[in-house]
Amino acid sequence: MASSKEYLDFILEQLSMLDKISCKAMMGEYIIYYKGKIIGGIYDDRFLVKNVKAAQEKMPDALLELPYEGAKEMLLVDNVDDKEFLRDLLEAMYNELPAPKKS
Repeated sequence: MASSKEYLDFILEQLSMLDKISCKAMMGEYIIYYKGKIIGGIYDDRFLVKNVKAAQEKMPDALLELPYEGAKEMLLVDNVDDKEFLRDLLEAMYNELPAPKKS
């Protein structure tokens, strides 16, 4: 099942407090970038973020889910209605994320 453009638009609106949010469509799903780093994505209309320490601390009860078969588990963000929480989450995660790969 692919993610809907409506859900992507909702998440992007929820992340609008942050500068430099972008996304890229990939096989019916969407990769979300923050300041050029992959933060997570939209998979089957779920907002999943990379499983890094800062995200675990902000969401200690978050479920680990597979974005797609064969991928690494990611954390399910279930508090998508709280813009301030999402801003704090992404800002906390940023320094733990790897730098973008050089093309």
